Amino acid sequence: MLKLSQRRCVVVGAGKVAAAKVKGLLAGGAQVIVVSPAAQGPIRTWAAKRELTWRRKTFSPRDLTGAFLAIAATDSNQINELVFRSCRARQILCNVVDDPDRCDFFYPAVVRRGPLQIAISTSGRSPALAARLRKELAGQFGPDWSRYVKRLGKKRAKILRTPPSAERKTLLKQIAIPPGFSHAKRTNKAGKSRIS
Repeated sequence: MLKLSQRRCVVVGAGKVAAAKVKGLLAGGAQVIVVSPAAQGPIRTWAAKRELTWRRKTFSPRDLTGAFLAIAATDSNQINELVFRSCRARQILCNVVDDPDRCDFFYPAVVRRGPLQIAISTSGRSPALAARLRKELAGQFGPDWSRYVKRLGKKRAKILRTPPSAERKTLLKQIAIPPGFSHAKRTNKAGKSRIS
């Protein structure tokens, strides 16, 4: 749940796993730099469209200059370790893919319904379990939740324009409990329940 807009994020490696990480960073508005002598299709495409910077070279600690975070996604333990140690020395957040002990942050499995995001993490211990739970929650929280949360945000903004009071606090709590929420949770297996 980091705000990555316009923050420099370095991804070392350019294979399938790296491409998945890059996709998420780009979606978050990050300024992405990929460091790898070769790259898979998606990274080449994004580089050609100037959606990211691809440095066609072997990683050097200098590649971390100005970085907010880095992801090591190579098939070389030696390079991944160098990325990790270089990040530690520079106090840069680091994620070494499939190595929880060398991660300052984890990628959660996420259910996205517009402004509603439900993130599931096992702290890197079982990504498969996180993915399974994400699938189950996606069935429970259907597309209508996006519209509901947008309406909730408008109601909240209106309430916040009133002077602070006990009544305002109560109203903010009340609008956060959607009508039929318990029923919707039980019946929304197909993602089609209606939320008021």
